Amino acid sequence: MKSKLQLYIFILIFFAPVTVIGQPSGGPYGPIDQYYEIPKTGNIYYVSPDGNAESPGTVLNRPTSIEAAIERVESGDTIVLRGGVYRTGSLVLSQGITMQPFANEHPVLKGTRIATEWEALRDNVWRTKWTTLFPTSPLKWWRRNREGMRTPLHRFNNDMVFADGKVLTSMAWEGELDANSYFIDYENSYVYIGFDPADTLVEITAHDSALVRTSLTVHGKPNDHRGPVIRGITFTQYAYRALEVEGKKQFTMHDEPTDEPVGLQDPETFGKDVVGTVLENVTISYCSRVAGYFRGDGLIIRNSLISDTGTEGIYVIGSSDVLLEKNIIRRNNIEQLTGYYASAVKIFNQTRRVTFRDNLIIEQPHSNGVWYDVGNRDGVITNNWIEGAVDGFFFEISRGATVAGNVFVDNDKGVRVLNAADVHVYNNTFVNSTASFERNERSAVADHFGWHSSTGPDVDEREGHVFLNNLLVASDSYLKPLLRFEQPASLCDSLTRPMANVVNGNVYVRSSATGAATPPPLIVWSPAETDDCKNTFGSIEMFRKQVPPNEAAGVQLHHSPRSVFKGPDLGRYELLKALPGDRSPVPADIRQLLGWSDEDAGTVGAFPFRP
Repeated sequence: MKSKLQLYIFILIFFAPVTVIGQPSGGPYGPIDQYYEIPKTGNIYYVSPDGNAESPGTVLNRPTSIEAAIERVESGDTIVLRGGVYRTGSLVLSQGITMQPFANEHPVLKGTRIATEWEALRDNVWRTKWTTLFPTSPLKWWRRNREGMRTPLHRFNNDMVFADGKVLTSMAWEGELDANSYFIDYENSYVYIGFDPADTLVEITAHDSALVRTSLTVHGKPNDHRGPVIRGITFTQYAYRALEVEGKKQFTMHDEPTDEPVGLQDPETFGKDVVGTVLENVTISYCSRVAGYFRGDGLIIRNSLISDTGTEGIYVIGSSDVLLEKNIIRRNNIEQLTGYYASAVKIFNQTRRVTFRDNLIIEQPHSNGVWYDVGNRDGVITNNWIEGAVDGFFFEISRGATVAGNVFVDNDKGVRVLNAADVHVYNNTFVNSTASFERNERSAVADHFGWHSSTGPDVDEREGHVFLNNLLVASDSYLKPLLRFEQPASLCDSLTRPMANVVNGNVYVRSSATGAATPPPLIVWSPAETDDCKNTFGSIEMFRKQVPPNEAAGVQLHHSPRSVFKGPDLGRYELLKALPGDRSPVPADIRQLLGWSDEDAGTVGAFPFRP
């Protein structure tokens, strides 16, 4: 069996190599540069950035435009894109087609146009007239009285400005401008910048989206219920969403995607309008909101790079049987919106059977990693690396998840389970990342979002969790508890059963030389017969004694990360040596998900120890 090693992974962003340290399988992660053969079935339409819309596009040396090809394609056809930059957007189709490069060329779809006519003002301020602007506002549920002091309203506008490929920062008025920022006067349709644009490529958003796969009739063709297959294409600099696969309604930036379905529904009644969408070797970057928004069963996204978005990277809603693997998702919520709950991957509204495996989620200081929210079921989250996020894996108002073999590094919370049921957490490695299980009074009655809570387990059903054979390691500077089970005091009398069925075989590692006057807590546990309904334990011995039979086989080690891992400073979290403890065997179905042999049955953490 190939060991899990930390490797340098080279990915392409706009064709420039960037080094990313990654795990767990060794990759490759993100887009793979390759040669694409021309399909043997269906009609083939060749397009180029300067293609002639009047050309049929059926032969290589007479390409048509991408806009014309989108209008002509029918189910099973292929659009073959020559390399270069296509400044286009708002493409809409209703057919299950393939879009791919010609051979090994690199097509890039951009949602910006180049600004060339500038007027010099005083104080090194320049402006240009711009008619394609995208002013917007927070979604209706955003609470201005709570968040307005932290997030200026102008940040919610979807417009973006780039200088030589670098995204600029939005400002509230022209008096604040510097060389790295812009201001938009929507009333008079001006874009302002704080530097001389001579010899600088200045690009401003001109399209809100690249491609929408609608279930409505367009170009005279009704929906064929087949999702598109998109390979090897870059989408960048769109004001709203680069890609959208929608169900019965096309949403705008002013809509909250809370219909289809509303309230608890049978999954057989939704997710069928567009089935089988596939993204492979795709790059999506610099979208003011979401990189890719998907409704429809059978979605597959693999070996893609999702980067630098305003809110979500991948958004999946009301769908079943989804596979996300070997992707890199990084730097979401680049405008640092608050009260918006951004996430690299959002699984929303009764989505079933999503498998999220072997992905890298990195550089997320203002965003969650993977967030399952509202009525989702049967998630599988395995062999991922999630680093530098708020909540690495967040499972909320949902039921049934298997979280195994993942590495959580430097997240505020590595795993956060909130108002959910039946989350089984096996053999993960947590490095400076608390594992937290929480429940509160939130219900469908008087809830801020109305129907949300009714789709998940009710207040008295938020239990059934398993926390087995995990490795939790803290550096000297990390003073938070390593494991938390918490509920408010108001529920202490009514919810007396523990949230977890099993907490056992875990290894807790924290140096005794933390420098703190009082040793930091190891475990927080609710419910408890205390005023605040929780107990805090500084040692596993005390926890084991007061909350039996939990952690009968658990181990606490007073070590530093360097005494446990092969190279923690380099991100190598394979075990340096076998750790003590008599652990329960990893269940056979979990070993199968992880690709482990029977010899790995006694493993703690995400990496089987192999001398």
